Amino acid sequence: MATITLPKIDLGTVFTGSSSGRVVKAKGQTIELQPDEVAIDIAYSGICGSDLHFLDKEIVLGHEGVGIISEIGCMVRNVKVGDRVGWGCNHASCNYCDACLQGNDHQCPERRLHGLSDSHFGSLGDKAIINSYFVHVIPDNIKLADAGPLQCGGATVYGALYNAAIRSSDRVGIIGIGGLGHLAIQYAAKMGCEVVVFSSTDSKKQQALELGATEFVATKENPGFENVKQIDALVVTTSAQPDWKQYISVMKPRGKIIPLSFSGEDFKAPYLLLLMNEIKIVNSIVANRYVHREMLRFSATHGIRPMIEVLPMNEESINEAMDRLKKGDVRYRFVLKSERTDAE
Repeated sequence: MATITLPKIDLGTVFTGSSSGRVVKAKGQTIELQPDEVAIDIAYSGICGSDLHFLDKEIVLGHEGVGIISEIGCMVRNVKVGDRVGWGCNHASCNYCDACLQGNDHQCPERRLHGLSDSHFGSLGDKAIINSYFVHVIPDNIKLADAGPLQCGGATVYGALYNAAIRSSDRVGIIGIGGLGHLAIQYAAKMGCEVVVFSSTDSKKQQALELGATEFVATKENPGFENVKQIDALVVTTSAQPDWKQYISVMKPRGKIIPLSFSGEDFKAPYLLLLMNEIKIVNSIVANRYVHREMLRFSATHGIRPMIEVLPMNEESINEAMDRLKKGDVRYRFVLKSERTDAE
């Protein structure tokens, strides 16, 4: 039997976390391209709030990558060299367990999530190698810079609304107007929902309305939610958990709470109120591959785009982005542009 010589791919420059918590430039590994993998020249990478949790880890950072396929393995059939593609947090699964066969590859016991598997793998660098079945072709009418934040932020929000079976007749409340919240407003509005945005002050009211919100509640001015009609679902996009008792008061019986906060705190909610009102907690981590693909189609069809600030992909700018992200000093997503490509 003939042996297959696997091509070796030099990942070039990468940007990793460090023990100091600062992002550093490093030399990437040289990796054999497996028959079912593709090599991607990275053009842009979004910065996700969860990236902050890995700044002190010596791993290649970033999981909102987009770029151009430069080489494919001998068994790849679903994409080709030259395709514009992106990928998100989950980049591999076993493909045969119950979760995978049900379409829930992101819940596979052998899933490969960024930050927890494959320290050489990330989107802040020159190149990436990934299983071809975990890349997604970017629709022609979405620019690569805009596509970056959709790979995690967009997929997270759209996947949550999908999992919660949100309908066009629903009144959807959204807490927070940030990296996730500004996308949640757009998706829910384009699904035909009434969108009620809750934010501490009215400083972002006009922007929320422009994004598609039908109502805006400044919670410091109206903590009792006077004259606010009940909502069918509540999407929580803030980093801190809200006052659950306060928000359950404005939810319809059998309503759905959809928490997207990346928090290590315990979930503390008024048990009796949840029980008596039959409030459902609908958790969602990231979208599976089918929903990810549907998210991209939906975004292309309805003109959904993240609001971004583009910085060059170098050590100084990445650290600036991380520092500002910690302070909430961005509206609403950072995108790093590779200095090696003009791909759009």
